[in-house]
Amino acid sequence: MTREELKKKKIAVLMGGLSAEREVSLKTGQAVHKALLQAGYQALAIDAGRDLATRLVEEGIEVAFIALHGRYGEDGTVQGLLEVLGIPYTGSGVLASSVTMDKVATKKLLLYHELPTPAFEVFRKGQSLETLLARCRHFPLVVKPAREGSTIGVSIVKNADQLQAGLEDALKCDELILVEDCIQGPEVTIGVLDGKALPIIQVVPKGGFYDYQAKYTKGQTEYLLPAPLDPTLYERLQQVAVNAFEVLGCSGAARVDFMVSGREFFCLEVNTIPGMTETSLLPKAASEAGIPFKELVQRILEGAGTEK
Repeated sequence: MTREELKKKKIAVLMGGLSAEREVSLKTGQAVHKALLQAGYQALAIDAGRDLATRLVEEGIEVAFIALHGRYGEDGTVQGLLEVLGIPYTGSGVLASSVTMDKVATKKLLLYHELPTPAFEVFRKGQSLETLLARCRHFPLVVKPAREGSTIGVSIVKNADQLQAGLEDALKCDELILVEDCIQGPEVTIGVLDGKALPIIQVVPKGGFYDYQAKYTKGQTEYLLPAPLDPTLYERLQQVAVNAFEVLGCSGAARVDFMVSGREFFCLEVNTIPGMTETSLLPKAASEAGIPFKELVQRILEGAGTEK
């Protein structure tokens, strides 16, 4: 839809929700809502609770801007609801959202398409720790809940005791756990907007680990933009980011995270609803590319559709 058409529609900015990333989602949604109002759209902020379907119908919503992070928003569930209701929405569709929310499924698809990702093992609730230890031949390792975001429940472990503690912590968030090689080197992230890569950001957390606090606390992380990488490596990273976006079936805006080790790099995950807070990475990269925040929001909105 064109911007002129969209300005005649009643637009819901879906935020908050039911996931562990609720507070971050509220900040993203508030920033998006404010930008849409300033640009002249009929935007309404809706906290996406269990009554979401009723709210959408009662408010006469015609388009949805999804600003939800984590489960019940970024995982295909809300996308499916919106398709049933016939409401066009922003971002990726049901399948891409579901697959990318699951880090294990994402990595399997990346491997199938010969895209680099760290070696990994999968641990499920109730399985034997001894069996996992037999498969994990070296440390350090990164332990992650397979279906959470914002580094919630993630830990870096350096021995068997830490691995057990890390699994116990991650199991509080999810019954499916990803245990992957810890790649030593810079962490970079690449925004992809409508199939094109944005400038690369290198993330340098002061504490050494880009955890929840480092992500959302001002001053806790330095961002190098554009990332100080060899030009050839820079171009290769951007191309693989776009490749990952395409093979996973993403739409609109996404963010692809990598670890770099020398001349090699490894894709960690793809976020289909990147944060849009004051410390978020996608708006930083877009700004570097000459796309101010208000313009970025409108470009994402223009991609709203009912089938993806």
